[in-house]
Amino acid sequence: MQLGIFAKTFAAENPLQALDAVQKAGFVCAHYNMSCSGLSAMPDAIDAKTAAAVGRASEDTNIPIVAVSATFNMIHPDVTVREAGLRQMAVIAENAKAMGTQLLTLCSGTRNPDDKWLSHPDNDSLRAWGDLLQMMERAIKIAETHDVKLGLEPELANVVNSVAKAGRLITQLQSDRLKIVLDPVNLFEKISLSEQKRVVSEAVEGAADHLVMAHAKDRSPDGEATTAGKGVLDFRHFLQALSDCGFDGPLVTHGLTSQQAPGVARFLRKILKQVK
Repeated sequence: MQLGIFAKTFAAENPLQALDAVQKAGFVCAHYNMSCSGLSAMPDAIDAKTAAAVGRASEDTNIPIVAVSATFNMIHPDVTVREAGLRQMAVIAENAKAMGTQLLTLCSGTRNPDDKWLSHPDNDSLRAWGDLLQMMERAIKIAETHDVKLGLEPELANVVNSVAKAGRLITQLQSDRLKIVLDPVNLFEKISLSEQKRVVSEAVEGAADHLVMAHAKDRSPDGEATTAGKGVLDFRHFLQALSDCGFDGPLVTHGLTSQQAPGVARFLRKILKQVK
């Protein structure tokens, strides 16, 4: 597995600064965000010079860009918000290869109009699922046009709130463009260790055939997200499960400060050395 980090963890004015910081903190790859290029995370336009600068910085630092964030609320109750997000996703897709990657990361979204990371009772409705199918069909067409893949991350607060639902979506859409990004602590909050191991094992096994990236953050005992190694997640169990299923792709940490990054790199590298 390749140890990576969200590039936006580091305060930087350009991609070279961001990726240089990634390398100095002890990581070997990065999940990029357009904010590291001085744009919004979901920009309305990316000029060729800006995209090329990301690719150049990746080559100069020897830090591959394993993905670019293209996250928006795919089932927002306001259709105009969805449409704007899809247009912005297309802008990133068009420039992905110049930036050195073929993977865009997405979330499935929520009916909550204020925050794409907050749940809503209507997320489980047939209409929400139907809206997601329509949006994903269009996103896949964009991915086909620009020869990129889409990594969808199951989240408890989103319409795709489990690996099983992610698999159902892939089955219904019948596209090899759609993949899974797995963050185990997005699948539970407060939970016993034995139950956690069951949830994580089942998630890894269920995602294995479509798994393109794993995320590494943690949960505190009260259920709040925290830095990897500071919470209750059994990382030895999680990384062993990934290894057992044959996953050798990027393991990307986030939800930490730049000051915490070197320590998290050392922690994860130590666990990876223990995995057979």
